[in-house]
Amino acid sequence: MENELSGKKVAILVADGFEEVELTKPRKALDEAGAQTSVISIKSGKIQGMNHADKGETVAVDQTLAEANPQDFDALMIPGGLMNPDSLRSTEEALEFVRHFFREGKPVAAICHAPWVLIDAGVVRRRTLTSWPAIKTDVRNAGGNWVDHEVVVDNGLVTSRKPDDIPAFNEKMIEEFGEGRHSMTSGTQSGELET
Repeated sequence: MENELSGKKVAILVADGFEEVELTKPRKALDEAGAQTSVISIKSGKIQGMNHADKGETVAVDQTLAEANPQDFDALMIPGGLMNPDSLRSTEEALEFVRHFFREGKPVAAICHAPWVLIDAGVVRRRTLTSWPAIKTDVRNAGGNWVDHEVVVDNGLVTSRKPDDIPAFNEKMIEEFGEGRHSMTSGTQSGELET
């Protein structure tokens, strides 16, 4: 997978309370595949990672949402954790950042609780995806087709359930990010987003 993503810029959208391995392991895989990754967050400085309920390492933010232009990126990755997606889905700038990738047909990868952000961005209707099992009802209520698989790919959208799925998640994420834009990533006939 070396240099498979050479020249690709990947935004990692994340806030305090992210599940540490769901950021660090996919980012390492992306970097090793030649991508240029940038951590985008609500605030500048460092953000706090978690190992389940315990504090983990902090990660430096490369750009705030106010500074980042989604047009500068080829793909988007969103780690899970409990607090991270909850903060992101409560921030309109984060939701609009996510919507850009779906409007433009750019590939997106989301793991664990991260589909919460996709739900609030209005982009899961008529999409097949997976997530942490506790939010499957949220996915279904938003019009998504929830399935229980280690990794699900739906026209440029890659999702997985939990840290144990990271190897499969990384493999499919790199494959989809390498393919680039998909003709219709929103899942709607007109290409418009559900809000």
